[in-house]
Amino acid sequence: MWYVTGILALCLLLAIIKFVASTKEFEQKVTELFALPHALSNHVFSYTLLMDLPKPVQAYFRHVLNEGKPYINFVRLKHNGQFKIGLNKKWVDIHGEQYFTVNKPGFIWKGTTALFTARDMYLSGKGRLVVSLFSLYKIVNGKGKSFNQGELLRWLAESVWFPTNLLPSENLHWLPIDEQTAKLLFTYKGMSLTYIVSFEGGEITQVQTTRYINAEKLETWIGKFSAYQKMNDIIVPTKIEAVWRLAKGDFSYAKFHVLQIDYDVPERF
Repeated sequence: MWYVTGILALCLLLAIIKFVASTKEFEQKVTELFALPHALSNHVFSYTLLMDLPKPVQAYFRHVLNEGKPYINFVRLKHNGQFKIGLNKKWVDIHGEQYFTVNKPGFIWKGTTALFTARDMYLSGKGRLVVSLFSLYKIVNGKGKSFNQGELLRWLAESVWFPTNLLPSENLHWLPIDEQTAKLLFTYKGMSLTYIVSFEGGEITQVQTTRYINAEKLETWIGKFSAYQKMNDIIVPTKIEAVWRLAKGDFSYAKFHVLQIDYDVPERF
């Protein structure tokens, strides 16, 4: 009996060590993200920047930003919500924290459920997805070209949480489509990304693009945004839904609700 008890105690100790190591690794990645060289912006928002933009894009910025608002350099946020790992799987509760750099694209996200922990990141031009069972044992460690594209697309779509990043720049351009839709173009490190962006009432309600669903296959990906609120003097969506549009039907796999968002606090919660 004492032998079995000893084995169980050893397993528990190893699990605790793995959990502590995983937590420390995440903290190191957040530190690495904010420690990277960044060309910080000292620009401020002006309505004069909107003159040549498509009408729905102009209406969006006039709605969400105030004249004289400084450009955002760093972002951190917390959320809760639900996540689904497969088309026929049940929704599970999730809570997460996420950190962004703006002028040089980068982010790291950690989402935790009762069964697994997932970490999405885009650091130094490289995308990566790590999933750990019970927050301990890595069962997914995705990286490479498809993850570089997918994680940069995620960063760009989630710029709705720091909308000064969506203002026109050397790398970012808006093209007109119609009264409620515009095309967003972004280039970075040899990648050219495109979103079809839908607007309603001065708010971005949906973005659509083509994204890798695995290492080789591209599918239509949609982000939906709602429940806009003023947070830190900027109007942002507090609810976001991520959807794959597949031949067999839409697969909604993430529904997040933002609880807190801070700007220009480059440190972990």
